Amino acid sequence: MFRNVIVRIPSARISEGITSANLGKPIYKNALKQHSEYVAALAKTGVNVTVLEPQDDYPDSCFVEDVALCTRECVIITRPGANTRRGEASLGDMQEALKKFYKNIEYIQDPGTVEAGDIMMVGDHFYIGLSARTNQEGAQQTIKILQKYGLSGSIVHLSEVLHLKTGLSYIENNNLLVAGEFKTKSEFAKFHRIEIPDNESYSANCIWVNDFVIVPKGYKAVYEKVSALGYKVLEVDTSEFRKIDGGLSCLSLRF
Repeated sequence: MFRNVIVRIPSARISEGITSANLGKPIYKNALKQHSEYVAALAKTGVNVTVLEPQDDYPDSCFVEDVALCTRECVIITRPGANTRRGEASLGDMQEALKKFYKNIEYIQDPGTVEAGDIMMVGDHFYIGLSARTNQEGAQQTIKILQKYGLSGSIVHLSEVLHLKTGLSYIENNNLLVAGEFKTKSEFAKFHRIEIPDNESYSANCIWVNDFVIVPKGYKAVYEKVSALGYKVLEVDTSEFRKIDGGLSCLSLRF
């Protein structure tokens, strides 16, 4: 069960965020509205939501998931692989927010790079994707820290997606949403894999929060497949965040 969530209001400079999507620039007022609806959906799941103020020096800073890995035993402050995002991990308000919840705080060190969008938690095990943003050194540092606290991790090699959780989401009860390359990866053979069609692959990024699954609005297949499993489903429009390679999980730290 999750008790707490941390989010950050989008920056007025969100249109300058890193992107490969070719979907146009985000419209700030629409992004603010969608973010507010996202926070409201999280609140419906029974969590306490900490809302941090915008950071205009960092256009991508609403994607708080990447700067910390929150576990039941510790929080790992990451070292983002994108140079323009590296300072986000050390922002004072984020550090202070995490200190309220965690006594054990660990840090990824140079030359390691990690963005926690590349890390998927399944119980006490963490799958870590090697990507353009998370390197071998960063993954190994992460696993070493996890093991220090009685947790475990393993490495998954990526070839098609920006982050591991771009193409899959664990929604508890052994259910795993998969798209693209993850449909056939042997690392996930033990799960009940729910395949997302290629034309809706963006919607594979969902989040499970206390028996609810929050799914991106406008994707019929994922809504129907998740509903059929018996979950309570909430839809949230993330179309503005998709324009800068962001999805539902990217916008919050959940613990």
